[in-house]
Formats: sequence, structure tokens, C-alpha cells
Amino acid sequence: MFAAAWAKQVGISREAAEIYLAGDVVDLHIDTFIWTRIFGYDLTRRHGRGIFDARFYGHADLPRLRDARVTGGIWSITTNPLRRHRAETFRGNLEELVRIFETVPSAVHLCRNAADYRAARKGGKHAAFIGIQGGNALDEPGALDTFDSSRLIKVTIVHLSTSKLGQTSAPSGDRKGGLSARGREFVRELDARRIFVDLAHINRKGFFDAVAAHDRSLPLLVSHTGIAGVHEHWRNVDDEQLRAVAATGGVIGVMYQASFLGDPLFFGRAERVVDHLAHIIDVVGEDYAALGSDWDGAIVTPRDMATCLELPRLVDMMLARGWTPQRIQKILGGNFIRSLGELRR
Repeated sequence: MFAAAWAKQVGISREAAEIYLAGDVVDLHIDTFIWTRIFGYDLTRRHGRGIFDARFYGHADLPRLRDARVTGGIWSITTNPLRRHRAETFRGNLEELVRIFETVPSAVHLCRNAADYRAARKGGKHAAFIGIQGGNALDEPGALDTFDSSRLIKVTIVHLSTSKLGQTSAPSGDRKGGLSARGREFVRELDARRIFVDLAHINRKGFFDAVAAHDRSLPLLVSHTGIAGVHEHWRNVDDEQLRAVAATGGVIGVMYQASFLGDPLFFGRAERVVDHLAHIIDVVGEDYAALGSDWDGAIVTPRDMATCLELPRLVDMMLARGWTPQRIQKILGGNFIRSLGELRR
């Protein structure tokens, strides 16, 4: 009865609602905290779509994520590359994000591993993991030892700018340069602490430098990306990169930026997200595809899935392609939870 009522409320089929509600729904990259830092956006309060109609920001907050039954997410702390004393700034931001989550203990459970996630699910809470976007927050030797690094679940090695760790995939980066010696050391430091090495944003050479430096017994992660086999773009990963991640048991999260998916900016369609998921499945199988929205990361989402409340619409689109409930639930969160269990039980 609840599934039928919820399906009507969110505008999806009852079958889609039943599949969605029965499984895990985990987002690998939520960037909403950046707006908290810039102008005090309250993560714990329900917001609307904002003055730009959910363009650039206004995609998500904790109440809406819970309304959308998003059972877990990796909340990103993005590094400002121009800021001095970045490690100190990061530690302050980490404490602030933890403090915010701890103000709503009935709604959020801070998680470090798969056991914590299961406890959050059992308690009906959103499982909040914390990650870094831009490893240059901690690029100095020993920086990972200055705080409790078990609080971190993943680190995106580079972001939109090149750092002493390696080259970005953005046009400003050097395609010939890859991961530096310090970058390779950093990968090994993350492995030693069982923190996901996140290969979103790094250039292709740096990507494979990181793969070579990485402990292959641990899963790799690409938290939020497009797929070059669907749409060629500097931000997207190719089939060889998909195979490298899958070979470790890792997962690839498809993001929602319309232009990276191959649609005109401001005219994106959620169907394109499914196109990119389908290509991952065609190349490496259904056990490695996931969702990494980049909500509130100054992205322009598909217009029919502008906020997290519209996320369940993807399930009807997957069903229309003949995908099984098992495959759909793997993509929504099951694949990541399996990979998480291999990294941290």
C-alpha cells in the first residue's frame, strides 16, 4: 500500500517504487556542503529549487534526500586550491560538517564502513559518509596523520586544477603529465588507510599512473563522471579506464551534468544518465555501475530530474529497457555497498 501511494506522489509506476524502496540508494558524490561554506546554506533545512530553478545549486538537502529515500551518500568537502594552509582549512571544514550531521541524530548516521551503513539502514537514517574532492588539501607528507582519517571514505586525488599530486583532466591540465612521485606516494597512503582512491577528474595518464601505484586487492572508485563511449568529453572516462576500475572490484558513478552526458546545457534529459549506465554495463557488466550525481556542484542537471526528489524516475527508464529489478538495485546502491564491504567491513 505504501509503495502505491509513494509511486503516485513522486510520479512513477508502482513497480518502479517497489524496486526503489526495497533496495539501497547511495549517491557517490554530493557537493552541497560547498554552498554551506560560501553563503551558509543550511543542509538540515528543506529548501526549494532556488532563484535559478535548481540550476547550479538547490538540488539537495537532508530533508529532501530523506524524502527521496536516498539511504546513503558521500558528502564532499571540496578543496579551494588558492587557499593557503589547506590542511588546516580542511580539518575545520571536516569538524563543521560532522557538527552539522550531529545536530540531526534522528535523521543522519555518520558512517565509516559497511557495518555503519547497515546500522543506519536498520535505524531508518541517512548514512552520511565524508570524502574530499581535491587531494591537495592533504598533499604534504604526514597530513593524513594529523586527524582521524578513518572519518574519510574517499579522496578525489585532483579536482579542476593541477596540483603537486598530479594533472587534472580539465583543459587547463597537461595531457602528457600524469601523477607525480608525491601523487603515487599519496595513493599508497590512502590504500594503507583503506580510503577509496577516487579517480574522477584526473587526466588519463594520471589515471593509469594511479592504477599502477594502487594496491589491486582494494577497489578503486570513480565517484562522478560521464562515459566517453557515449559522449566524448574531457571530463569523461573511456572503456579502458572502465575495465581498470572493474578489475579491482570498484565502481563508476555516473553524474548528472547535462553537457558531460551529451545534451545541450539547460536542456538535459534524465534518459541520458541511463545511456551512460548502459555503456558501463555493456563494457564491464552490471556489477560496476553506480550513481554519483554531483548535486550542488555547480552543475546543470537534466530538466526532468533537477533535484533529488526526481531521482526515482530513473527506475522507470531502466525498466523500459528491460532491465531486471536485481540489476536496477545494484546500480542504485548495491554495487557500491558491495565494494564498500571489500574495503571496509
